[in-house]
Amino acid sequence: MFHPFDNLPDGVRLPEQFTCPFCYTPHPLVRLAAGELMKHIAARTEWHRELQAGKMFGVLVAQNASGQLGYIAAFSGLIAGIGNHYFFVPPIFDYTRPDGHFKQTEKQISELNTQIDAAENSQQLTDLKRQLAETEEQAKIEISERKALNREHKAERNRQRKQKLSAEQQDILTRQSQFEKAELRRLERKWADILGEIRQQISDIEQNINQAKNLRRQMSENLQQWLFEQYVVLNARSEIKTIGRIFADEQGSVPPAATGECAAPKLLQYAYKHGLKPLAMGEFWWGDSPEGEIRQHGNFYPACHNRCRPLLSFMLQGLDVEPNRLNQKQLQIKIIYNDNWLVAVDKPAGLLSVPGKDDADSALAQLQKQYGETADIQPVHRLDMQTSGVLLFAKNKPTQAAMMQLFEHRQVAKRYVAVVEGVPAEKQGTISLPLRANLDDRPRQMVDFAHGRKAVTRYKVFGGNDKRTIVEFFPETGRTHQLRVHAAHPSGLNCPIVGDNLYGSPADRLYLHAARIDFVHPLTGEKTTIECKEDFEPFELPIPSQAPHAE
Repeated sequence: MFHPFDNLPDGVRLPEQFTCPFCYTPHPLVRLAAGELMKHIAARTEWHRELQAGKMFGVLVAQNASGQLGYIAAFSGLIAGIGNHYFFVPPIFDYTRPDGHFKQTEKQISELNTQIDAAENSQQLTDLKRQLAETEEQAKIEISERKALNREHKAERNRQRKQKLSAEQQDILTRQSQFEKAELRRLERKWADILGEIRQQISDIEQNINQAKNLRRQMSENLQQWLFEQYVVLNARSEIKTIGRIFADEQGSVPPAATGECAAPKLLQYAYKHGLKPLAMGEFWWGDSPEGEIRQHGNFYPACHNRCRPLLSFMLQGLDVEPNRLNQKQLQIKIIYNDNWLVAVDKPAGLLSVPGKDDADSALAQLQKQYGETADIQPVHRLDMQTSGVLLFAKNKPTQAAMMQLFEHRQVAKRYVAVVEGVPAEKQGTISLPLRANLDDRPRQMVDFAHGRKAVTRYKVFGGNDKRTIVEFFPETGRTHQLRVHAAHPSGLNCPIVGDNLYGSPADRLYLHAARIDFVHPLTGEKTTIECKEDFEPFELPIPSQAPHAE
């Protein structure tokens, strides 16, 4: 599984630190390994159709015990329904063995599914439900007719009682009334008994179905829990933990399905078990982009958050790992507007707008520190961590509420400037692609016309060359990652923003800047413009190198 490099380029230096899997620029040796792996993938013609639908692959550059330099390769999930293939490291745990506990139990669950489907769609249940509906209608008609007849007879008895009647005649009318009421009760009981018998037959069948569903759910939960305990992973300190324990300790939860099946943990596990010294790692996408998502063939991407962040946080312990550039704390804001009610800052790329889960530094925290503990600084909108530019805060809650109303009712005009890879097909236009969170890989967003929230962006090409373009964006809505997705998506500009490590290719930063906002001041009534010049000169920067592509 260890593939030595045959010919290394002159002047290539070994990495000083191991790759941070959540924010990285691929090392030249990682690109070299990925290029060799892509040739191998392209040669596996039997996989072409399956892989064209899209899959993540990974490479880990390492030294073996003899000091030889090479790499190992992995893929996420399965190929052709199995996890073991020549050239690639094996899975951490192979649950695909036909005679294994997982497949055998999965077969039992599948058989249970068949039984449940058969019972729910059985002719007996269908006939009983139809019989119940017809009987209910028949009962309703007969009881209604009886009640109508009783009312007619009652009206006639009331008419007769207005005449002079003997005691015997009065008694006859009373007995008639009592008899008709008793007849109605007997009729209602008769139909209640008939309907009750049918309902009981339906209930018996549905109870059996529910018992089967409960058994299926319990079997699935037990199987998933059992599976989590089979994934026993290592770190560089030779410590071991199950992924179930890792997630319980890290965030008090159970792992998402398929945790441990991504390329990165497979690579690290194999390296630790076989005495390889990890030097650098990278994961790239092969094939078409999944529907609604943005993945470009050959591009490198960070490890997923939901499944891999807690897992890799444990597995990387003991390695000297590069710092996560997204967690920089030395970045400083600059105040660019200030009055009695509002303050605006120039937020640098890489700084959070507000504190995150780990109480990381943020623009809000820095402002509160500058104004003192008694200040009531409140955010009115946010910028993505990697976006720079104008960020507005209120100095009290009433002003915050007033400004948030302006944002909510689209009474704040926003202008962004970005550098995108490639050249948009049109010089200007409007992009309307609804967005929602990718629940399996936060914070990534995806296009979803069925369940996404409306997201609209106007754009205009500002300038550029044949490789990169400066674009002005005018968002009409404020969804998470809206401009980044609208720029990168094939139905948008199809030109990712330079440095977008989630939807494009990594660079030294994300070249997206909030340049200007315009609004009517909620306290003074004056038209207010706050501007902040972009802090990058795109055409003086080196063009980001591209990921290797198969020939």
